[in-house]
Amino acid sequence: MYARTPEHASFADAIDAFCRAKTGTRAQRDALTQNGTEAHSPAIYAQMAELGWLGAGISPDHGGSGGGMTDVCLFAERTAYGLAPVGGYITTAVAAGPYAKFGTEAQKEKILGGIARGRVEAIAISEPGAGSDVAALTCRAVRVSGGFIINGQKTWCSNAHLADHILLVARTDPSGSRHEGLTMFCVPTGTPGMEIRGIPTLGGKEVNDVFFTDCFLPESAVVGTVDQAWKQLMAGLNSERLILAASMLGRGRRAFDDAVAYVKERKQFGRPVGSFQALKHRIADLATELDCCELLVYRVAAMADEAPERMLPREASMAKLKTTETAKRVAIEGMQMMGGYGYATEYDMESHLRATVISTVFGGTSEIQRDIIGKTFGL
Repeated sequence: MYARTPEHASFADAIDAFCRAKTGTRAQRDALTQNGTEAHSPAIYAQMAELGWLGAGISPDHGGSGGGMTDVCLFAERTAYGLAPVGGYITTAVAAGPYAKFGTEAQKEKILGGIARGRVEAIAISEPGAGSDVAALTCRAVRVSGGFIINGQKTWCSNAHLADHILLVARTDPSGSRHEGLTMFCVPTGTPGMEIRGIPTLGGKEVNDVFFTDCFLPESAVVGTVDQAWKQLMAGLNSERLILAASMLGRGRRAFDDAVAYVKERKQFGRPVGSFQALKHRIADLATELDCCELLVYRVAAMADEAPERMLPREASMAKLKTTETAKRVAIEGMQMMGGYGYATEYDMESHLRATVISTVFGGTSEIQRDIIGKTFGL
């Protein structure tokens, strides 16, 4: 567990203790998530809000507890390790960034203050024809008297069904280059003309299609500057990648610890299976890789805290690539070491596998991360 300062160590220890008490058993987690079909528990989230944890990274001027990206990453990591059902946090933490950097004072008070009090926020970027190629998005926002009319479809919108608002990226001017003419909007869920439909997945209720049909948004819904959302979006995506990396660091460590505990207890041929060299060496390799991920994630978080205005595309993509791929490897190896029990829902390893495999896709696939990293070297 990373601890940059004594305060960070105390924060992490408090989260760990909370998770052991509230979400430490399968029975507790099933009761909070309708037997694992929900990724987010409003009850647990509200308790964390009361403790001030959801305000990590948000200025006290807007109801937060302060801190920086290191605090946000610690919260994401330790709640993931503790299997706390707070799936709404990632998109919420990512959405906070554009509002904090580009929002009006009224938007900051409403959105950032709401986050600190336990409200969930979501982001709508991807479309059926614009996933990895974000600049290809076609959802239109046409200016009319007093605001904009939105038409189009967004997809893979995590937590839209839980959110108070959706941070929408739409095309306001199609005449320029693909990276021009994009604008961010704050859309309250329930706005007439917006429909949210869940997409069934292996992870339960997590992602959604969002449809806009002649949906009117007032001028005050604009976040930042009209037609200038590309740079705003890139800053947000880099933060998203780092937060996702921290979350998968926690999940990967949990999968590792679960695997180690199993191979210490499981006996075959008269001895614990973990004592066989083949498994012992796997454990050694995975432990080394996870420590590398931890150093990378928190180095990038420290860089973000030292210079919040920096974009860090190379570093954020490296953290996301390395950590999600490592967490996936840990879960696959863990399932292999546990044999049939790794596939059974009696143990958590099968859920670790589902969570880590998809992490190499959302927030930009591993292939996209490699492409971004390559471009930063002028390739």
